[in-house]
Amino acid sequence: MTDIAITRAGLDQLETIQELAMTTFRETFGYDNTEEQLQEFFDEAYTLEVLGQELKADDSETYLVSVDGEIAGFLKVNWGESQTEKELDDSFEVQRIYVLQRFQGQGLGKRLFTFALERANELGFTWAWLGVWEHNTKAQALYKKYGFEKFSEHQFAVGDKVDTDWLMRKYLK
Repeated sequence: MTDIAITRAGLDQLETIQELAMTTFRETFGYDNTEEQLQEFFDEAYTLEVLGQELKADDSETYLVSVDGEIAGFLKVNWGESQTEKELDDSFEVQRIYVLQRFQGQGLGKRLFTFALERANELGFTWAWLGVWEHNTKAQALYKKYGFEKFSEHQFAVGDKVDTDWLMRKYLK
């Protein structure tokens, strides 16, 4: 029987989170970006300083998921000023759900997503929302199954390349 655990990450796990963030992002989006674009993105979004500030924020939480004691991925959620879209009131953002490739297909992404929605409900938010790459139809289909609908778009830069993310939300109350 497989033991799956979701635990809140602390500053002592900062380097683990950085490695997970870079590895999972590269595994997921590397085929559509050059190494230079990826590195520029990592140098902006995934430095130890940036990730440390995210971990210290009062309106953001990062969780690690492990399988039989081995870290397999992570989840990052935000509200208030930590959201990537500041104008959304009474909203809870599911910013990052990343699972290492070798652990995919075990339902960990769904487990993290369900956990995030439970957390949004526990904290009493009216809306949950997320951004998803316009070409990631697999993820969009999953979010639609959970009742999320597209409500807007925003630009997401990876180095000098700018992608479009769909913003999807769900009413929680």
